Amino acid sequence: METTKVMTLNSKLATIQTKLKAKKSRFNGFGKYNYRSAEDILEAVKPFLLELGVSVTINENLAEIAGLPVMESIATISDGNDSIQAYAIVGVDLNQKGMNVPQQFGSASSYGKKYSLGNLFLIDDTADSDATNDHKGNVAKPKLEGAALVKAKAFIKSGGSMEAIKKKYDIPADVLKTL
Repeated sequence: METTKVMTLNSKLATIQTKLKAKKSRFNGFGKYNYRSAEDILEAVKPFLLELGVSVTINENLAEIAGLPVMESIATISDGNDSIQAYAIVGVDLNQKGMNVPQQFGSASSYGKKYSLGNLFLIDDTADSDATNDHKGNVAKPKLEGAALVKAKAFIKSGGSMEAIKKKYDIPADVLKTL
């Protein structure tokens, strides 16, 4: 009798987190930089959906914090039984010049979706290596701290490899001990 390995939702998410390649296909002409959108991330995730038997959804809530409107974006991955969520909260700038109110809310919505998906899939949005490359063979890695440290701990707990984290981050010795 053939046995089939059943993957937990955590291991499915870890698979996506380690294999996902979301290209920065958009260009900001004003700031002269490439960036990725929520749509770019979702397009990169699609091949994993049927392969791993998961779905990804994004829900939004409008709230107010200290008198300011904010959009809460919630990215969820589910296998039909279990789900894992990641959040992003983005302020709505009602004083943004050159935008009408629907555009101001739409901009906050797009930004929130992108960052909730980035949080769920551990997409590092630090500068590209070209931006930190002094062309002498040294590429600066971001330090593993704050939100990235929380994500890294969750990644390891769900079966992710320490080597993947070491490749991506500069890990101080005291932080390395906690992982």
